Amino acid sequence: MTRMTGGQALIKSLYREGVRTIFGMPGVQLYHAMDAIYEEPGIRFITVRHEQAAAYMAFGYSKAGGDGVGTALVVPGPGLLNATAGVGTAYSASTPTLLVAGQSYTHEIGKDTGALHEVNDQLDVVRPITKWAARMTSVSEVPDTVHEAFRMLKTGRPLPVEIEIAWDTLADEDDVDLHEPAIYEPLAPADGDINRVVDLLSQAQRPLIWAGWGVCLSDASAALEKVAEHLQAPVMTSAEGKGAIPYDHPLSLGTPGWRFGPPEVDALVAEADLVLAVGTRLGRTNLTSDHNIVQIDVDADEIGRSFPQAIGVHGDARVTLEQLYDRLVATSPRRESRAEEIASIKRKRANPSTFVQPQGGFVEAIQNVMSDDGIVVEGVTQIGYAARELYTTQQPRTYITSSYFGNLGYAYPTALGAKVAKPDVPVVAISGDGGFLYNSQELATAVKYGINAVVIVFNDNAYGNVYRDQINKFDGRAIGSQLHNPDFMKLADAYGARGVRVHAAEELETALKEALDADAPGLIEIPVGMMPDPFL
Repeated sequence: MTRMTGGQALIKSLYREGVRTIFGMPGVQLYHAMDAIYEEPGIRFITVRHEQAAAYMAFGYSKAGGDGVGTALVVPGPGLLNATAGVGTAYSASTPTLLVAGQSYTHEIGKDTGALHEVNDQLDVVRPITKWAARMTSVSEVPDTVHEAFRMLKTGRPLPVEIEIAWDTLADEDDVDLHEPAIYEPLAPADGDINRVVDLLSQAQRPLIWAGWGVCLSDASAALEKVAEHLQAPVMTSAEGKGAIPYDHPLSLGTPGWRFGPPEVDALVAEADLVLAVGTRLGRTNLTSDHNIVQIDVDADEIGRSFPQAIGVHGDARVTLEQLYDRLVATSPRRESRAEEIASIKRKRANPSTFVQPQGGFVEAIQNVMSDDGIVVEGVTQIGYAARELYTTQQPRTYITSSYFGNLGYAYPTALGAKVAKPDVPVVAISGDGGFLYNSQELATAVKYGINAVVIVFNDNAYGNVYRDQINKFDGRAIGSQLHNPDFMKLADAYGARGVRVHAAEELETALKEALDADAPGLIEIPVGMMPDPFL
């Protein structure tokens, strides 16, 4: 056993569990944690300008596949409350992130006496948006609590976790034993489930595969391709699952649009006599209660949530697909190629030239510049909506959305976290002017730490989707949706970032290439007017 403070036990435990970067803000309740970080050269601390950004950066870091789990450190009360938007995003997007929060003095917790930053009870705040949350009020609890947090983060459905530690516990000393990190084997499916699914797939004449984020998270892309190729089953992905299979794969149909279509895609889905859903909740599809569905998911509670008729396989996506492939090869021949059929359908899907403009042209400009390993963060904005359908991905973890949270303000700090995770690949955030100003202050963070992501700000001086709907659906009665913005070029210059203003898709392509080549924090502003509705 070694004698140390609670702060030292916390940080040393995090380091042993693989944490190498912490995003956060120092505060009085965290002094002994910050001092322990100072003593641990293996952990990089990145100071943000708002706790919301710390949680978003941790989310982006985990989503892009950084070392360890994306981790944020915040003071209690307002610090934690500010961070909850990012934690909720990680929850909606099934992404393991760790939020470490301070607390009041042990004797003040739960007393509701008005202690500094007090929330009574803080754990109740985070429980709806975390998989697990726990409080430490003694130094001896720290190693066990951190170790259990990482068990939760690395097993079952990947979701955020929160742990909090009392103010005095960080300063107290005690003799503790630190844990070595555990190795957790991925969840294998039941043998009977595999046999049942192999029988169903062998009998299906027109199977279809629907792949989600679970494929990317479990590194199951290679196994997915093998199963698809053996069955000659076309593959569609959710927005979160983009990159689960390369778009240029002969069986890939990409991500369906908000409207689905073209008719050939709708017909293919309607005619599927078996749908194999892997790592997706099937939350927004054009499947019906008449479809035969097999759902593979590491979270048993997700199976049948959207379609009660689904036949469930509870297991890790990669392990399950590998076992399915081995059994399929042993029991049935590879089927006749459907590549020509899929290619014909793919040619009729929406593309940048046939999509509503100018959205299609702007997505095409971004696509033309980004490398296959480049990361795009889809903001909640007109071009983001278009990119979900139009932007094509070749690798997992290269396209990031906020899933069903659909929240403004997450795109830029999430991109910064992704860039910290993957400093050698280009990272671009697509944002509107309204969303960017939620966290534009993080330009200061980007410049301070050399986080050279690029944000593209489409500036219509409005919450554009709301403004257009008010104009078109409420006889022009617009209220609360028009904005007054700063001069974004002066804003970028004030922070020491590289700012460029362009006005057309062709200019964007050139400006984005130059921004990425400059290897500096960049902001590209594009003044735009009201855009047509991409959902019609």
